[in-house]
Amino acid sequence: MCRSESEEACLRCVVPFETAPAQLSGLRQVVRSQLGLWDASAITEEAELVATELGTNVIKHVGRDAAACLVLELREGRVRLEVHDRSRVLPAPLTEVCAENDECGRGLHIIAAMARDWGSVRTATGKVIWCELSLKPAEFEGRIGRAAAVLSAYCQPSSTSRPDLAALDETVTDVITDLLHLLAAQGGDPDGALGRAQMHYEAEAA
Repeated sequence: MCRSESEEACLRCVVPFETAPAQLSGLRQVVRSQLGLWDASAITEEAELVATELGTNVIKHVGRDAAACLVLELREGRVRLEVHDRSRVLPAPLTEVCAENDECGRGLHIIAAMARDWGSVRTATGKVIWCELSLKPAEFEGRIGRAAAVLSAYCQPSSTSRPDLAALDETVTDVITDLLHLLAAQGGDPDGALGRAQMHYEAEAA
């Protein structure tokens, strides 16, 4: 159940939940419904993914059946998602090598790749991990969501100590290279495809 609140320059939805895998579909449903009410459906796919990854992160590192809370906020030009829990252990920086039980890994790397901004902070009762998504045209946001899903298959966050942006840059290059090899193997024109992709990007980014 979403408890809606209104503050100056902000609309907020607060969703208490218990940390269990069965709760994740309910969180996605709340996100989808609330974004529809806020006329922000263009980022539904990305917001559902963020809610799922943040919820999974709590289940993995805090444990099952613990009290947690999802908060959605609509601000000018962006939607903010927060997950509050009662553990004061913050995620390890993404630039560090993560041990098996450290609170870092694939989910947070996906969020970092998609988000306008994200972070974590201790609170009086535990901590909050938050993420902000920009409100962009539906086609643009859909492209980002699909790209993040592809990148997640390539990323190996536990084995990198480079700055996150540098690692992301190299991974994107690897993905593009592999796609061009695939196209060439099927008899396509890699140079033509690369040129068209650059033209589309420049037109949409303008």
